[in-house]
Amino acid sequence: MEFSILLEYAWVLLLLIAIEGILAADNALVLAIMVKHLPEEQRKRALFYGLAGAFVFRFGSLFAISFLVDVWQVQALGALYLLFIAINHIVRKLVFSKFKDKNENKGEKKKSGFWMTVLKVELADIAFAVDSILAAVALAVTLPNTNLPAIGGLDGGKFLVIFAGGLIGLIIMRFAANFFVRLLNTRPGLEIAAFLIVGWVGVKLAVFTMSHPEVAIIPVGFAKTPEWKIFFYVVLLLIAVGGWFLSKEKKESVKDR
Repeated sequence: MEFSILLEYAWVLLLLIAIEGILAADNALVLAIMVKHLPEEQRKRALFYGLAGAFVFRFGSLFAISFLVDVWQVQALGALYLLFIAINHIVRKLVFSKFKDKNENKGEKKKSGFWMTVLKVELADIAFAVDSILAAVALAVTLPNTNLPAIGGLDGGKFLVIFAGGLIGLIIMRFAANFFVRLLNTRPGLEIAAFLIVGWVGVKLAVFTMSHPEVAIIPVGFAKTPEWKIFFYVVLLLIAVGGWFLSKEKKESVKDR
């Protein structure tokens, strides 16, 4: 494999690790909130079932998408879904979070039992798996093909990058989520930046869809041109750097409390 191709694959894998880290932290935080009302022993069991479910659903999604990735309708749905979760999360964070405390003070909801909580955790795992795999596919799908054998409809090299991203996400969710949760608490701008990146990845998948031979709204092959790739990564880097620096002020305000 050529060095330039290896470099591009390595760069995408690094991006996947960063995105998976933020998504896994967000996922772990949601799961922790969902099970916090349970007694400690049941809480541990529910989180264990949640981790097992995350493993099954994430790799189930990976193998399913590997057979559907070349279908432009699936690509279009994936792009819309990524854009939806990005916009939905950012709007909820910026617009509706101010009403959170008021709603919580209106009275506590009846807490779910153990198995109902496990069911909610598994349903959340399905959504997390779809988020993770679609983000990974959108990043990897425009990579150059390798000489590795295809798996489903995916080139073997692309499949391995997406597989590695999913596995790293699970490892982060299990072992490093607390670090990322603390990072999000001290630099809340990173959470907004992370979902802006997810939305920008959705744009990447939309561009790939529109340049599909059966759609051809934009020139076929445009999504694989160096100009588009450079523009995509420059904007992505600006979002990440902006999220880091714009969150500094928030960090100081947290310390003052």
